[in-house]
Amino acid sequence: MLAGRLHLGPERRLELAEVPVPEPGPDHVLIKVEAAGVCLSDVHLIDGTLTPLFLNGDTVTLGHEVAGTVHTLGPGVTGPKVGDRVLLQAGEQRNGAVYTRGVDYDGGWAEYALARTDTLVPIPDDLPFEQACFIPDAVSTPWAAITTTAEVRPAEPVGVWGVGGLGAHAIQLLRLVGAAPIIAVDPLPAARQRALEFGADLAFDPAEPDLRTKIYAATHGTGLAAAFDFAGVAAVREQAVVCLGPGGRLVLVGLTDKPITVTGGTAFSFFGQQLRGHYGSSPEHVDQLVRLQSLHRIDFARSVSAVVPLADAEKAVHALEAKQGNPIRIVLKP
Repeated sequence: MLAGRLHLGPERRLELAEVPVPEPGPDHVLIKVEAAGVCLSDVHLIDGTLTPLFLNGDTVTLGHEVAGTVHTLGPGVTGPKVGDRVLLQAGEQRNGAVYTRGVDYDGGWAEYALARTDTLVPIPDDLPFEQACFIPDAVSTPWAAITTTAEVRPAEPVGVWGVGGLGAHAIQLLRLVGAAPIIAVDPLPAARQRALEFGADLAFDPAEPDLRTKIYAATHGTGLAAAFDFAGVAAVREQAVVCLGPGGRLVLVGLTDKPITVTGGTAFSFFGQQLRGHYGSSPEHVDQLVRLQSLHRIDFARSVSAVVPLADAEKAVHALEAKQGNPIRIVLKP
């Protein structure tokens, strides 16, 4: 079968190669992959910004956003049935640690992928695979950040810095939970327009010299209850923190190895503001989103920026890295 293999080492490289179709063991099934998302994390794995923690060896099939059908059951497996439509949780618990699919073990940039049975999430017949595949991570990460880490409540004013794949979904989800107003901040005019189309009440350029004044005016002088950094950029965090109101939470979703600086430390303490780190999501967040989608509370059709053949995975990575067409999610189809 064809697979997108990341070779680690001094010169990392992505290679499309023919590899044997894996065979499922106990507690596992073989999935016929129908769609797999291309995430910025995949780009960072290729460029060396991210490195697998638990990978056994120096080669791995990428892809942690995966949907398809159950193809073959492992020995003694009961419950799943051949032909079941499923998405795969982006990782699994092993020995008290979270192993990430497509990072610490082979993922879904392939024609077939192995999956432990407890990572299968059934999906409705009317949910296309191309939309289902990126619910784990691209949607579940902002959902977990909003509902669990930031604990956003109805009518709270919020700010979203960075309207890429995660930020665009965050705006939809913040509207779902009743946050108001929702203020998007992004340097790209197309991203700001997209933010408004996805449900933001206002969209600003971070270069505006009076941004803080405008945000305070939009929140009737209270400032933001929660601000989300989806960019992982120091300047974003410094800008967002001064837009917080009393008790405001700055949630760091975008990843960076750079130092975290809080300007105006005295005010930060006086107003009881908080800095909260966030990473990924838990299985229940994915389950919640599938239930919401099955009731048509959320729609991911606009999130599919392009569907490209698995054989063109390298082109998809370059397109995402260069932000060609300002993509939300590029999806690979074997």
